[in-house]
Amino acid sequence: MIDNPRSPRVRAAAKLAKKNQRAETGLFLVEGPQAVAEAIRFRPELVREIFVTPQARDRAGAVMRDARAAEVRVEIVTDAVLDAIADTVTPQGMVAVCETFPSSLEAIVASAPRLVAVLEEVRDPGNAGTVIRVADAAGADAVILTGTSVDPFNPKAVRATTGSLFHVPVVVGVDLDEALDALRGAGIRVLAADISGDDLLAARSEGDLDGATAWLFGNEARGLTTEQLTRADRAVIVPIYGSAESLNLATAAAVCLYESAFAQRAAAGDQ
Repeated sequence: MIDNPRSPRVRAAAKLAKKNQRAETGLFLVEGPQAVAEAIRFRPELVREIFVTPQARDRAGAVMRDARAAEVRVEIVTDAVLDAIADTVTPQGMVAVCETFPSSLEAIVASAPRLVAVLEEVRDPGNAGTVIRVADAAGADAVILTGTSVDPFNPKAVRATTGSLFHVPVVVGVDLDEALDALRGAGIRVLAADISGDDLLAARSEGDLDGATAWLFGNEARGLTTEQLTRADRAVIVPIYGSAESLNLATAAAVCLYESAFAQRAAAGDQ
């Protein structure tokens, strides 16, 4: 059992909460039994080691069995050690160290995607992680984070994905124009979510959501610039029928991605 919160291995793992350490090592943290279970189930080759308290080990028997089957190194640690590694105030007793695995824009385009989410300068890790989770749930083929968008391997972003980070390809750090040119070159229609746009239901009734679509979402505070909007085939707004002032980014993304998923399945006769 590791019981020293200041041991070299513990300190090295804890440093992965910082972006520069993730960039330098190519490693990131995955917290909680559910997210660790998804990592082992879908990408076991990426899991370097698991730190777990005795109590969490006893509660997560299935995760431990899968870890042993995948030959993943498991270290039993004290609560103090787990607290030193975890990014949360009240960790769930389990943290895995995994290799980062960003996808390439070229690979995404070559896969003939039908539904893609593009995030331009999205800065909040909770928003980015939630959009990845929503994209996974809606059956999207990829999420692309452009420009200075937040690192999806940020601990808060990883937690917000609840394991979906291991299900859907994620591209990071590409230029917006490069991404849109590649998507459009593959015959994918680009729709920008923006308050200046047309009603979402009108876009769906006119068939704009039936084909391969990339949804473009802008910064939480500023949205998309006029120039960025001109790069889209159409701007679309999620209508608000009640008295709410607005929808946050993740909620709007959920509506847009699911509307596309519904429309594509209806067009294909798969309702």
